[in-house]
Amino acid sequence: MKNKFAIIMLVLLVIAASGGIFAYRFYQFIYEPNVDLHGQETTMLYIPTGADYQTVKDSLSGFLIDEDAFNWVVEKKSYADNVKPGRYEIQHDMNTNALINMLRSGNQKPVNITFNNLRKLPELAGILGKKLETDSLSFAEYFLNPETNTEYGFNAFEFPAMFLPDTYQFYWNTNPEEFTQRMKTEYDKFWTDERRQKAERAGLTPIQVSTLASIVEQETKKNDEKAKVAGVYINRLEKNMLLQACPTVIFAHDDFSIRRVLNRHTKIDSPFNTYKYPGTPPGPICLPEKSSIDAVLNFQKHDYIFFSAKPDYSGYHNFSKTLRQHEAYAREYRRFLNSERIYR
Repeated sequence: MKNKFAIIMLVLLVIAASGGIFAYRFYQFIYEPNVDLHGQETTMLYIPTGADYQTVKDSLSGFLIDEDAFNWVVEKKSYADNVKPGRYEIQHDMNTNALINMLRSGNQKPVNITFNNLRKLPELAGILGKKLETDSLSFAEYFLNPETNTEYGFNAFEFPAMFLPDTYQFYWNTNPEEFTQRMKTEYDKFWTDERRQKAERAGLTPIQVSTLASIVEQETKKNDEKAKVAGVYINRLEKNMLLQACPTVIFAHDDFSIRRVLNRHTKIDSPFNTYKYPGTPPGPICLPEKSSIDAVLNFQKHDYIFFSAKPDYSGYHNFSKTLRQHEAYAREYRRFLNSERIYR
């Protein structure tokens, strides 16, 4: 009887021990660190659109401590059939459960996209192609497609106004359509009722404001001078004068190496040549900053009609109410350019 009892107790102990071993192994598979980044704290895992589980596994193979644990949790959580593309931040000592949960839920690490000082949309496409999954050519083709412009309520000349320079966060696998839709959302958010009312009081549409802002931005990089320059152009528009803005001529020539606009440059037949055609050009000559747009909306009221760059490298301008005074400033600036051997 005693021997029988001893055997039963032994069997129970074996079962309990086996269960404990299994429970510990179960715990190891799920919660123990399973990522070794070999000296790095974090790294980025890029899963392309259309990638399968094998692609993910191959990308992680150099970092996984226990591939069996990874495969076991993948099976239990059905991740192999739920691969989501994107850019994921992998951390050193990450456990399998946290890793699979992140990948399965598509919890990506966003990409910061900053763009400013751009003249044309293909330049923006170049930036996006370096930061996001889709190549720059695909972005450029989408931006320049007339159907895209029409879809968002613009023509080809106006469309650049929709892209407001700033820093934005996007997922790495954001495609051209998703990026453009986000830009439209940001544009609509920026153009509040208050801004639209200011534009209307100035006798301008939002597109005309952005166009004028792009000219102001190319005239001066000094934020404290933008509203004053904008006031000059508003005064010219109100007097039905030609804007005669040198940056529009440079844009019309599509030659941004021009540093000195000459009389011959102003003869080009282009709707962007404000020495030839009245009013604002048909669209912006760069992607204007928000500060430039607000400078136009809050233009400085004054009696200045002209301005000329100061004969130095300060970036500021001399403003004039009369043509006579303006010509004196212009001669002074021309002498400065000659002294610096800037002839074109």
